[in-house]
Amino acid sequence: VLFPEKINHQYVRLDRPIGLGIGSIWISYSNDLYSWGHSKVLIPPRPGYWDSYRVGASAPPIRTNRGWLEIYHGVQMTSAGPIYRTGTVLLDLKDPSLVIGRSSAPLLAPRENYERIGDVGNVVFACGTIVESDGEVKMYYGAADTCLCVASARLEDIIKHTLEA
Repeated sequence: VLFPEKINHQYVRLDRPIGLGIGSIWISYSNDLYSWGHSKVLIPPRPGYWDSYRVGASAPPIRTNRGWLEIYHGVQMTSAGPIYRTGTVLLDLKDPSLVIGRSSAPLLAPRENYERIGDVGNVVFACGTIVESDGEVKMYYGAADTCLCVASARLEDIIKHTLEA
């Protein structure tokens, strides 16, 4: 996932490399979109939380007056199998390697039948966002790897949710 603008004259991306720190979101930087470096773990899984097994970036971060808002997916392993939920993290505008806040509860979880039953059950996975001029965020998400859905919320409410401990 690329940030929608350069930060400190560099491109910035969030990804989950295979082999190193499996299950974490990493941040890295590039001058040319070809060579990437200064990579480090930014968002690891959290034992005991809804995102305890694996996390991954979803849509490009949203620039807000409080920081970069990243909507990401988190996986928790249960005796019935994995559950994919969607949460948020707020990153510093000037240095996105600094986490300002991270949602302790998911923003969206599989509840409806079309989110729980499908090719891969118990999955909600953010795919993209649109921020309307009135502050409404439309989040497009996959449900059970079968349907494409949209959910909406006020940007300020999402930021508040992100910063609540």
